[in-house]
Amino acid sequence: MRLYIEILIRADMEALWQATQDPARHQRWDLRFGRIERVTAQRFRYSTLGVSGIGVHTGDRHAADGSCTSALRFGSAHPLSPIRAGAGYWRYLPAAAGVRFLTSYDYRPHVLPPRLMWWVTAWSFDRLRLWLETGRPPARTLLQALAEAAGRTAAAALTAWLFGLLPALAVATLAVALPPLPGTPAARRCLRHPPAASPAPPHQASP
Repeated sequence: MRLYIEILIRADMEALWQATQDPARHQRWDLRFGRIERVTAQRFRYSTLGVSGIGVHTGDRHAADGSCTSALRFGSAHPLSPIRAGAGYWRYLPAAAGVRFLTSYDYRPHVLPPRLMWWVTAWSFDRLRLWLETGRPPARTLLQALAEAAGRTAAAALTAWLFGLLPALAVATLAVALPPLPGTPAARRCLRHPPAASPAPPHQASP
């Protein structure tokens, strides 16, 4: 199974590199990981809700045009792990308005369906964007997202109580269709497929 996620981040390349390559910063914005710790210069251990796995950086590349690529592979033997094994890369492409940050990876799914895996990754990318562009900590934007979801759910529940099921369904549909507030992370702000003029993906190192 292959996933692709891309977002434009209006931030400095070095700030984006540090936020994604430093394990302590990475775990702050990426919803897929509760904890990330470096084992060696190339190996790291990650965990979410008690499910652990091992990742390996297979190489970084810094091109003359200012773009960067970081390749990795990862996997877990835990029976509840959402991913058995996978490999992919992050790319950092300078743009006029900032940096195009994207990932593409192949993986063997286990617990979570591909659509949900895409959503979690894309939501995390937009959470990272908000952190670097506005300075709002990832913990704060998570709370804002939860509060906004709770408010929309409460509106549908109140409508059901006051007016019945059909109006409540209409309100619930509207709540799902309306885009999140500008300061709330949203997966829909990411691309699902590479643009037509996107550079060819880098060669990935063999596991």
